[in-house]
Amino acid sequence: MIERQDFKKNVQPILDWIDFYFQNIENLPVKSQVKPKEIYDEIPTTAPKTAEEWQVILNDLTDTILPGITHWQHPNYHAYFTANSSIESLYGEFITSAIAAQCMIWETSPAAAELEERMMDWFKDLMNIPREWEGTIQDTASTSTLVAILTAREWKTDFKSNEYGVPNNLRVYCSTQTHSSIEKGVKIAGMGSRNVVKIDVDEHFAMRVDLLEKAIEEDLANDKIPTCVVVALGTTGTVAMDPLKEVAALCQRHQIWLHIDAAFVGSAFILPEYHHFLEGIELSDSFTFNPHKWLFTNFDCSIYMVKNADLLINTFEILPEYLKTKTRGQVNDYRDWGIQLGRRFRALKLWFVFRGMGVEAMQEKLRFHIQLNTTFADFIQNSKDFELILPPFLCFSCFRFKPKNESNLDSLNKLNEEFLQMLNQRGKVFLSHTKINGQYVLRMVIAQTYVEEKHLEIAINELREVAQLIANKS
Repeated sequence: MIERQDFKKNVQPILDWIDFYFQNIENLPVKSQVKPKEIYDEIPTTAPKTAEEWQVILNDLTDTILPGITHWQHPNYHAYFTANSSIESLYGEFITSAIAAQCMIWETSPAAAELEERMMDWFKDLMNIPREWEGTIQDTASTSTLVAILTAREWKTDFKSNEYGVPNNLRVYCSTQTHSSIEKGVKIAGMGSRNVVKIDVDEHFAMRVDLLEKAIEEDLANDKIPTCVVVALGTTGTVAMDPLKEVAALCQRHQIWLHIDAAFVGSAFILPEYHHFLEGIELSDSFTFNPHKWLFTNFDCSIYMVKNADLLINTFEILPEYLKTKTRGQVNDYRDWGIQLGRRFRALKLWFVFRGMGVEAMQEKLRFHIQLNTTFADFIQNSKDFELILPPFLCFSCFRFKPKNESNLDSLNKLNEEFLQMLNQRGKVFLSHTKINGQYVLRMVIAQTYVEEKHLEIAINELREVAQLIANKS
């Protein structure tokens, strides 16, 4: 067992391992290649009775654990959405873990509450969000969306649902393309998954406002209560952008809570050229995005902002005697702003990223990722073996493998599934897929913190080589 006074003496092997990982990450397969239960079976069946040497533990970390890691910080990681980090964020996480504060209320660490409040000010300034809005840091966008749904539920029922139970006619609307967390949140909120109304999308996979309005009017005619609309700015499958301004005007007319889910794309809003996507936010009620996806801050860190914080606090506030303080009402007690009582000091790593990188460098990185994606889309557009399915957007492209002699949809779907499996098994890059209008398509996300042009070249060469391998088989 290591005592605190021995930290400096014993930490060097840990730092050496982290440095080894950073220096060697590009030599590792991006996606773990192990089989189910392979790691489990290598771990002893019982816990050690006595302390083990740290070098033995680190050796096992390298030999046993590392093969079972998919390397989300690998510059050749292009799957799902990124969960990127940075050295600056890591330094902040070191200190957060060392302090290990439980930041539930202002009294338990005033600096944690006030730094969090100031980080929200910085984001409002950078993203041109109304200054009267307030915010907090949740763990994930799933939690932020659940918090929005719960607040909308209480607001719409005059805060009676917390007291008497949830009516069975509260309706929540989202597009058919939005994240599964919306339906999950409605279920957790006790509103029932049958009260989720999924609105069809247009040719750009964005929510159709005319169909949303029709669904709301039909619900009103049938004694349903339109409660919340979730607008997606960047859907999971296709990064589609719902028409915020038009939906916001509709929600205003019908007095419906409007929540903006910009989990991935929201990081781009620190770029002035993308502020227009937030037009209509002043008519909305809540907004979330994840710096842990595309803003160089390690998981978990989800920004959640609201127009009226009183509604949020009234939804979650419970005041047992042991949490009563003399500063209450003068400060933000963030445990009243969400689900958990216990809260990590997440604002510190954001502060480290902002100050260690600077806004201009952060903006430059985002623009570089967008530029790389344009280059990638040009390659796909000019290739005889691939085709773009959607226009490139920000750092995202959607495409599929399409040999000239193949046009059958089922055959192409099987071929692309085989292509993706072969590509990922090679271990040099990692991509994921989705389905669009029945087509099995590949998703390319270029958003890892330390990605360079050479990594894009690796990805392009891998696509070419796998295409050739499949051509040679046929």
